[in-house]
Amino acid sequence: MRWLTTLLTCCLPISATAHPHVFIDTGLEFIVDDAGQLTHVRVTWVYDEFYSLLVLEDMKLDQDADGVLTDAEEQVLAGFDAQWVEGYNGDLVVQADGTNVPLSGPMEPHATTEDGRIVTTHLRAVEDGFVPATALSAKPFDETYYTAYEVTRPVTVSGPDTCKVERFDPDIDGQLAQMQAFLLTLDADYDLEENDIPLVGENFATEIRVSCPNT
Repeated sequence: MRWLTTLLTCCLPISATAHPHVFIDTGLEFIVDDAGQLTHVRVTWVYDEFYSLLVLEDMKLDQDADGVLTDAEEQVLAGFDAQWVEGYNGDLVVQADGTNVPLSGPMEPHATTEDGRIVTTHLRAVEDGFVPATALSAKPFDETYYTAYEVTRPVTVSGPDTCKVERFDPDIDGQLAQMQAFLLTLDADYDLEENDIPLVGENFATEIRVSCPNT
């Protein structure tokens, strides 16, 4: 999704808040019990190289700059992105039959590095205990598009072998055309920080659908 950065910065001299500042490769694991009920979702985030460098430098980790953390450094890093403010949805919307599934905050945080990029995982529980996994939809996205999520890591189901996963990617060209048309309607002095920032994140989100037949 780095293409959107170029589009937004070239169309108009508008605020930098209009395009992503952080890029995250995302993976999802849906944990389904033997009765076909979703109980947890495990999320993997792989941060872009530049943001990873900023975090590691700020936390004074990987001082030898070899891109590999010691066990002690991994323990320090674990949970750095799991301190969520109240009301934050973790940039993940999960629905069951069209209804939002309430998820817990992050649990069991883990962090490491791969080729200099920070890789973190966290576990989220279904707050009502479980929901039927017959028709699930999941979209990782930041509605303000400050952070761009791409589902490039594995998407799996831990549970019955009958569960199926489908992926639906957004219409990138169509969404870009709409965004460009919108930007061209704005005055060059338009300040996105003082006005409502377009909430375009979901438009560029990959949707994952999971279906587990009743057992």
